[in-house]
Amino acid sequence: MTKRAAKTGFRETATGLEITVSLKQGGPPELLESLTAAVLAFPTQKVLVDLSQLTELDSLGASLLSELHVRSHTAGKDIDLIGGNEAVERGLDRFFFPAPAFRSERVAADPLAAIGSGAVSIWEQAGDLLVLTSETVYWTIVSLWKGEGHRKGAITAQALAIGVGSLPIVALICFLIGIVLVMQSASLLKQFGANIFIADGLVLGMFSEMGPLMTAILLAGRSGASIAAEIATMTVTEEIDALETLALNPIRFIVVPKVWGISLTMPLLSVIASVVGVFGGFMISILTLDLTPYAFLVEAMEALRAKDLITGMIKSLVFAWLIVILSAYFGFRVKGGPEAVGKATTQAVVAAIFAVIVADAVLGLVFYL
Repeated sequence: MTKRAAKTGFRETATGLEITVSLKQGGPPELLESLTAAVLAFPTQKVLVDLSQLTELDSLGASLLSELHVRSHTAGKDIDLIGGNEAVERGLDRFFFPAPAFRSERVAADPLAAIGSGAVSIWEQAGDLLVLTSETVYWTIVSLWKGEGHRKGAITAQALAIGVGSLPIVALICFLIGIVLVMQSASLLKQFGANIFIADGLVLGMFSEMGPLMTAILLAGRSGASIAAEIATMTVTEEIDALETLALNPIRFIVVPKVWGISLTMPLLSVIASVVGVFGGFMISILTLDLTPYAFLVEAMEALRAKDLITGMIKSLVFAWLIVILSAYFGFRVKGGPEAVGKATTQAVVAAIFAVIVADAVLGLVFYL
């Protein structure tokens, strides 16, 4: 026996490796690492492992050979076990589990199949969204006459959380937007001595467009994320299944109070946001554009029409429903653990903001063409 064989428990041959020590109890502690290094360093891809020196093979010895097979296969080497007697072969049959095929051949994707699969997926998602929307509309209307099915005070709690909780950030953002709108408009209108018309553009822009739109975007990021995370967490922790077991409709119990809460508060938030935005523009106008408060207010009141106010209210209601339904949709369809909750929340916010902007463009065409 060579010095290396005595130390490592195997020796190299022309075709591979020969194990020279007993593998009872898994063999020497360093044997697996030494065998792995020798297999990886062997010049040929296929390595023969000779077991002729073994008299028997227990479960730990077979596990060592199985691990060697896995490591070799992962590194791109193939090993064959040869020379074992009847007792060794019997141990291999009972305890040896060869490595699975880690690397499968890549099959080129069929473009037509990929298109079809994508179309089917979109169709199924659209169907799920339609079912959720129809059930939400139905139970929201039914709740006007039958108030059971959700916790008492749930609508009030949602209205306070969505409306009052969002008021400070909505007011601040719209105040700054009012200032920016006036400053941008003034750079053009000052050239023609038409500073007074800044009031017209500010009032129309805030009440019919920027007020409802910015309120919706902020609520999509704040309340939409909260709704999606709440429902997704309940889905992952199987609370939705528990509600169904208790004969409680999850949409009626969870979604409907949120729909009523945001529907009652978002139009008011839009109006407040528009007023605050006009106030911000009013302040910058009288301080920097030589407009008197009286002239600004008179011009603003004459420019504001009932149509613009109603348009903003309708937009805010549409935006509110889009935010809740999309947030609930991504919350209900989540699968997985905590990581999936984060992904669902992100998807819900992005989808809600995108839907709000698209809806704003469509409603703008409907109302002004």
